[in-house]
Amino acid sequence: MSAGPLAGIRILEVGVMLAGPYATMLLADLGAEVIKIEPPGGEISRQVGDSYFASLNRNKKSVVLDLRSDEGRERLGELVAKSHALLVNMKPSAIKKLGLTYESLRRYNERIVCVAMTGFGLEGGDDPAFDYVIQAATGVAAMTGNPEDPPTLPGYSSADNSTGLAAALGLLAQIVSGRGGQVDVCLRDVMLSQLNYKAAAYLNDGVEPKRYPFGAHSYYVPAQLFDTADGYLALFITHDAFWRAFCAEAGIDGFPTMAERAEKRDEVLAVVSKVLATDTAANWEARLKPLGIPVAAVRTLPQALEATPEVIVDAGDYRLVGSPIRVEGYSPAYRPPPAVDEHGDIVAHSS
Repeated sequence: MSAGPLAGIRILEVGVMLAGPYATMLLADLGAEVIKIEPPGGEISRQVGDSYFASLNRNKKSVVLDLRSDEGRERLGELVAKSHALLVNMKPSAIKKLGLTYESLRRYNERIVCVAMTGFGLEGGDDPAFDYVIQAATGVAAMTGNPEDPPTLPGYSSADNSTGLAAALGLLAQIVSGRGGQVDVCLRDVMLSQLNYKAAAYLNDGVEPKRYPFGAHSYYVPAQLFDTADGYLALFITHDAFWRAFCAEAGIDGFPTMAERAEKRDEVLAVVSKVLATDTAANWEARLKPLGIPVAAVRTLPQALEATPEVIVDAGDYRLVGSPIRVEGYSPAYRPPPAVDEHGDIVAHSS
């Protein structure tokens, strides 16, 4: 088995809960040596539960340092001197107070890359920035749900996970540049960036996002959830070839162009809803998928995991979803999350 693409890269993580640890776990899965710097007693997410902690901290090492003490900061400096990057997700005042910025750490290593993950930027203040708060603040909640219902939130931590991906990208980009420096990634900006085409529609055309029933797409019709004879079906028809294939299988006609379907949204949805109600979601998926039409029956997470056993990996005693990044010739050796300070002697023996 070949070494991981990030073999030889050492990354220090002062991570809390989800966003930071998720970023470094993805890098650890790709072969980087990730050293999780934990406070005495361990990082707080250990208190959430063993499975939660494992889902974010496999393939890492653990070193306990009290960064509020002179000794802890000295030991951190020793690690920084022999590392490529440090990633931290805390409020800005804590990052600065603990000396976890490039300006504070460059004396140990001019080429160290320091990544700060915050709610609103390293200079953006300390307002609380938990995932759901960011989703509310950036418009995500307002555009999610049925029009007549209250705003709602996705059922997972989309802001935290997305910011973790962006932070990992920024970290690697700065390492590749060969220069040390500060990388600043915040949840607010990542979520606004992910609303790209909706933001562009408003900024350039004055079109405000609106909610449609069943999560319908604002441009494409029909592209939403539909109630069937048994279960819900996600049908996502964009271009006209998909529509023709669907019509042939469903026994309907009319509305041949994307523009006409968008203009006559209600009429199209009435026709499609009526025909989809004649069969089950599972059967419609089986009928339409071979035609190349984007379609899926709505599944629960347990059902989805049962249908895709290839994504599940063993990391010690834990069963987890493996890395989504597949590199030809490399398969991660998934290790369980470390015990608190399991690798506490790593400073003395670091190389």
